[in-house]
Amino acid sequence: MPFDCSYLARHGANACLTACPTKADVGGFQFARVEQAGDLPPADSRVIDVAMLDMHHGWPNLGHEALVHVVQNAVCDLREPLLRAGLNVRVTSYDVRRGQALPEAPGDRHTIYLGTGGPGHLDPAVNDGGAGSQGIVEDPAWEARLFRLFDAIREDRRASLFAVCHTFGVMCRWLGVADAVLRGPEKGGKSVGVRHNVLSAEGKDHPWFKPFAHTLGLAARFPVLDNRLYDLIAHSPVPSDVKLLAVDCQGDGSPGDAVTMVEVAGDSSEGIPRMLGVNHHPEIVNRQRQLVLLEKKRLRGGVDEQWVAERMAALTEPVDADANDHLLHLTSSYTLMGPLRFALYRAIRLRSQAHGVDPGFHERDLPLVYDRDPATMTR
Repeated sequence: MPFDCSYLARHGANACLTACPTKADVGGFQFARVEQAGDLPPADSRVIDVAMLDMHHGWPNLGHEALVHVVQNAVCDLREPLLRAGLNVRVTSYDVRRGQALPEAPGDRHTIYLGTGGPGHLDPAVNDGGAGSQGIVEDPAWEARLFRLFDAIREDRRASLFAVCHTFGVMCRWLGVADAVLRGPEKGGKSVGVRHNVLSAEGKDHPWFKPFAHTLGLAARFPVLDNRLYDLIAHSPVPSDVKLLAVDCQGDGSPGDAVTMVEVAGDSSEGIPRMLGVNHHPEIVNRQRQLVLLEKKRLRGGVDEQWVAERMAALTEPVDADANDHLLHLTSSYTLMGPLRFALYRAIRLRSQAHGVDPGFHERDLPLVYDRDPATMTR
């Protein structure tokens, strides 16, 4: 696939921000925000709802908006079949930590869930406002409810969950496979900017990641965009339906001790992950667009200049020749964009058919992996 929608590829990021064709009454994209009980819009059989688990606790961020754009870009590329079926796609964003707002279990409304990054410790019960909490003080009551939601997603093969950064850490707590350890000075403190991960043996053998491993070569190292205080250090036992797919890299390029990618319930007949968590930010990949969004946030005010400077540095950091923007795009394709698009395309196909309309495509036949040359795009 062209990494972003075809409209953006033709007209550029600024055009997408100001004149997106998905802003349509039918065959378009919608957004709803749920901060407390009563905010949830009614379910609609003509609206495919994607549930966003917003873990930011009100902190300024780029990740939430970037994930919304990921879905919106996919919608843009399928506007014609959506229009034929009279459907729209809506991201419904739930303020999980601050508002205690969570989506319902998989069913008629939701089958796709997206979890964002966020500040603070991964155990909400220890967020007391201290340094490791980044000033966050929260009611941990949401965690047990979220774990029950994860259980329901795990058991429902129609459902998908894609989790980045903070939600990935919460997934690891739910699974009991890794402990959060604050990165100390021996590891350089907070990990920010372009870093490297490496596929595990399970990752290299995984049917979805095997082509990625082939592209990466023997070392199986790949660039990621990091912004994290905590490492997730694995411990035994690991449940039988959980795969630890990648770890971080040490300074010399050798595999580290922190788990950075996990798959749960690898039961897709297509071999494409339906429950995938990563400890980086694959949603922040189109750096030109993110710089535009960052500048807009800065001009609006209300954000800390240090926060702006840190993200500006990460987005403008030079990338080595062996970890160029093409590989960053591939990383995002394999660790988020491709599996998410597959789940969304499937939801659109099934909803179209439920309304008696032939969507004209099957998700298994559409390109999912980024390629700079559209003539060589593959799944």
